[in-house]
Amino acid sequence: MKIEPKLTILLVTLCRLLPSTVAAAPSLEGNAALLYAVDQSANLRGAISVYDIAAEHRLIKTIHTVSNVADVRGVAASAVTGKLYVAYVDVAGTGMVYCLNIYNDAILWNEPISPGVDRLAINPDGQLLYVPTWEGGSADYINVVDANTGEVVREVHFSNRSHDTLYPLSGPIFQETKADDGSGKYLYLIDPKSYAVSRVGPYSGILGPYAVDSTSNYVVNNVMHLWGMQVINLKTGQIITASLPDHPPGDPGLLHGIGWTPDQKEVWESSSGNDPHVYVWAMDNPMVPVLKQTLTLKSGRGSHWLTFDATGDHGYVAPGKSSSDGTEIFDPHTHASLGVIGSTEDMIAIEFTDGKISRVGDQYGIGRR
Repeated sequence: MKIEPKLTILLVTLCRLLPSTVAAAPSLEGNAALLYAVDQSANLRGAISVYDIAAEHRLIKTIHTVSNVADVRGVAASAVTGKLYVAYVDVAGTGMVYCLNIYNDAILWNEPISPGVDRLAINPDGQLLYVPTWEGGSADYINVVDANTGEVVREVHFSNRSHDTLYPLSGPIFQETKADDGSGKYLYLIDPKSYAVSRVGPYSGILGPYAVDSTSNYVVNNVMHLWGMQVINLKTGQIITASLPDHPPGDPGLLHGIGWTPDQKEVWESSSGNDPHVYVWAMDNPMVPVLKQTLTLKSGRGSHWLTFDATGDHGYVAPGKSSSDGTEIFDPHTHASLGVIGSTEDMIAIEFTDGKISRVGDQYGIGRR
């Protein structure tokens, strides 16, 4: 039977829009630990690849979500509501967030968030999203968004070029910015009830990615122009610098990617964009980090993000932004490389017990001890 060209195009388009399963998925009536990874390679950008963590990260399905995704900016999920959220920029340059029902892969809403978006966070009951207004923008606030509708319900003002919002296990809401007026050298803390803003610092330079321990006592930070990291004790305000003793020559710009292993014994830190290494710090005393090991990436190129599953049995090191290189998986206990999955830095582990979501991980490498 001959199929007309127009019909062929229609069928291909429908296949792209509908969720597609490439292998039999674990039954959600039982138990499973799945990695939801938002693809950043050009041919799948914005889709979600779902991997079975226990089955050596076997790809079980790819969820084709929304079209016209130019840049994926962040992911968050709620075990309470069973919803997952992706911040992205579309091909027209508009900041967007879409909401996915994890149980049936349906897109519930897909809304523009003005004036822009960046790496977002969600509150513990899954009702509010905290969405930065983009590191390249000039707005001096972040948006608080109704997670059920995508409607902006509040602005929290403090500084411009907001980037990387985090709501760790012990709270409060944390925020950094790329502001070059001096305010980017501070880390901001936002009270989730009153929305009062305080700040800690100054650091030695403008802040990049960061991660918070399980009790919100210590924060580890990438900092501009620093081969190493800075750590702050939030109770005392003390900031220390952990410098890398041996590193490539020149100014690193910004090492981009840092996270606690869930047991908080180590902090892993990405290097510069052209240095294929990850630095592992021993954190027996968080204010006296000791460089423990240097891992070499299979890609031969640098990384841009890293995180861990909630159990601490797998670490994920992402390639450069929008790269087609794979995201490399490591065993945090042995530091051995376990292989690669598709290109993603926006990923989150989701655990199911008796068919219900029992725990979600975090895009950030937060402490869980």
